[in-house]
Amino acid sequence: MFVFSLFLILIHEQGLTQVSGLDDGFIQTDGVHFMLNGAPFYANGFNSYWLMDVASNPSQRFKVTTAFQAAVDNSLMIGRTWAFSDGEFNLLQSSPGVYNENWFQALDFVIYEARKFGVKLILSLVNNFDDYGGKIQYVEWAKQQGQQIHNEDGFFTNPMVKAFYKNHIKAVLTRRNTITGVVYKNDSMIMAWELMNEPRCPSDASGATIQNWISEMGGYLKSIDGNHLLTVGLEGFYGSSSSQKNPNKAPHGTDFIANNQIPHIDFATVHCWPQLWLPKSDNAAQMAFLKHWINDHINDTQQILRKPVLFKEFGKSSKERGYNVSQRNNLYNMVYSSIYASARTNGAAAGGLFWQQLVEGMDNYKDGNEVILTEPSSTVRLISRQSKKLSHVRRRFFKD
Repeated sequence: MFVFSLFLILIHEQGLTQVSGLDDGFIQTDGVHFMLNGAPFYANGFNSYWLMDVASNPSQRFKVTTAFQAAVDNSLMIGRTWAFSDGEFNLLQSSPGVYNENWFQALDFVIYEARKFGVKLILSLVNNFDDYGGKIQYVEWAKQQGQQIHNEDGFFTNPMVKAFYKNHIKAVLTRRNTITGVVYKNDSMIMAWELMNEPRCPSDASGATIQNWISEMGGYLKSIDGNHLLTVGLEGFYGSSSSQKNPNKAPHGTDFIANNQIPHIDFATVHCWPQLWLPKSDNAAQMAFLKHWINDHINDTQQILRKPVLFKEFGKSSKERGYNVSQRNNLYNMVYSSIYASARTNGAAAGGLFWQQLVEGMDNYKDGNEVILTEPSSTVRLISRQSKKLSHVRRRFFKD
């Protein structure tokens, strides 16, 4: 009995405690494919940035469970959410290196629930924008300690700010889940880390600043965690050599090709928001742009990057002028159909994550893009049908 008890203690200390639910290994890459259990992995998913936020209130945690249940009921096997919340009041990180244990335990719960339902997670580590703190919060923290920083793009270059961010990377990756006992960097239900949600650097249109930052932070993260995949979190904007492919041909200080060619980066991501990027264009023009946008990125990841690509955000808000459900469904269908056409020919497009999944009773989180999977609609049926089609591609490889 003593030997057995000691064995259990050693397992726990190594972060190998087994818990209920699916645990099917770390997702890896092989060329343009995600790989799981020796076969290409194709799957659609969802964005629910709010999971940790809501789970910080134990009485509301059932909403997290409901979201995962609704996802798997509709063949959605990837979930993307925030692993950051930076600021002074009741957030994950109240000041550099100071963490709210209640919020960290909320993230523990999210990962635990993902394991129960077999949903792989993409966890984003900081925001480009000021929602939930973002890069501007890091800059403000450094200014409070006497740093002279002229704008929020100092996030990418200031040594103190970079040290703050590295500390956050380490804090999250080395966190031991209080429910499972598994250290995050050893948890196979985490599919990937995302360096930043939608990074942009308008002060340096060349893309060099972002390129250097990705190289440094990617190398640092990989020095801690060799198990998980890493992505930048890009929207897909091209650099100066291909800026004609961008909305309005405008630069954003990033370079889809160069940024994703960095060796630490395992896969590319693309966001699809033609209605936000081309607000003066009508729906037909926006959809025409989207078709080229999707095809360009699939071709470039297939032929140049030779890495997988996820279409990580797409949606259409009911708050837009002239909106109707068929417009939303047509946009969803274009994204999903393009992914499926690539996947069924062993291509680089591996899945799409719509923005955003909510559950009932979350009116405060509605932005017009929300989809509640438990409420029957033509959009929900489309999501389910397309996701089942993509899962059949995955099953085909297992049968082989």
